[in-house]
Amino acid sequence: MLLAGAAALGTGLLPWPAFEELAGRTVPVLGFVVAMSLVTELVDDAGLFRAVTDRLAALGRGRVLLLWFLVIALACVSTVFLSLDTTAVLVTPVVVLLAVHARIPPLPFALTTIWLANTASLLLPVSNLTNLLAQSRLGLSPAAFASLVWAPALVGVLLPLALLWLAFRKQLRGSYGPQPAHQVRDRVLLYASAGVMLVLLPALVSGVPVYLPAGAAAAVLLTLFLWRRRSSLRWSMVPWRPLMLTIGLFMVVEALHANGLARVLGGVAGSGDSLPALLQLAGLGVGASNAVNNLPAYLALEPVGGSPVRLAALLIGVNLGPLVTPWASLATLLWHERLRALNVEIRWGGFALAGLAAVVLTVPAAVVALWLVSGMH
Repeated sequence: MLLAGAAALGTGLLPWPAFEELAGRTVPVLGFVVAMSLVTELVDDAGLFRAVTDRLAALGRGRVLLLWFLVIALACVSTVFLSLDTTAVLVTPVVVLLAVHARIPPLPFALTTIWLANTASLLLPVSNLTNLLAQSRLGLSPAAFASLVWAPALVGVLLPLALLWLAFRKQLRGSYGPQPAHQVRDRVLLYASAGVMLVLLPALVSGVPVYLPAGAAAAVLLTLFLWRRRSSLRWSMVPWRPLMLTIGLFMVVEALHANGLARVLGGVAGSGDSLPALLQLAGLGVGASNAVNNLPAYLALEPVGGSPVRLAALLIGVNLGPLVTPWASLATLLWHERLRALNVEIRWGGFALAGLAAVVLTVPAAVVALWLVSGMH
């Protein structure tokens, strides 16, 4: 994909001024993605996520339903503040292993994690790369962004959870025994990582450009690991393949826009802030995400967003909608990789049917919530 983007630039399909404008907008976003990838990898290596799940197991008091609620809280906090990919990569294995060790069926915990990784990713700019791009286009602070989308974001959490409880309520009954705690390899690294995260999370919503606190946190953690555990540092901590794919997608979609894509999509995306128009745009986002992937779907449809409310409706479609096909979001693919490594089997037919039911109920309800709240302004 990067080669296709370079070819578009080299042949003039992507004009140089359009490329410069694209770079100015996306380089800070990509810098944030790299910095947060390093932060989450290093924090995980320090044992923070395992320490948190040990604490969850203790707080669950042997009750499976209470443990599920605690897993929900962990997945939501991780997604909202650290992004959906972090939840897919780091929260999935720890909560699934927690379920396996507690002799609880892992599927409810696994499905809860990936559904929330997608549907809880609407509230803050840092929750999803699509949100960061929308924030850049709208010029909103994190607080203003959250005030625009809080109502559909709430729907995106509560409705899928209600469906999951209905589907798995029998498995979520009962109790589990005491769980063995993980051994802490280096308490200095663990406590320092926890301290970095306590400072980073509020900094990400302070209104400062997010790549600055993320870059500072990555620098602090890299310094700590150089001092305490140099062997953990490796080039593979940087997500090279997804990064190259994303850069290529940015360039290819921008080249398509330079050659009339927005005019073509404008005919099917509708216009205006009425409820039918918002439902139409969100539905188009859902379809495009599940057909291709949510990032190119957002990039392709962003120019037809027009107003903040329309752009929020598009985000509902591309953030809450990718629950049907495995390739609809990178987070789902990463989640499946982690499950396969843990020998947890997922049947894609059942996954798609359950996801379709969730999307059909959740996306229209979230759009209605957005429409109602936007009408109050």
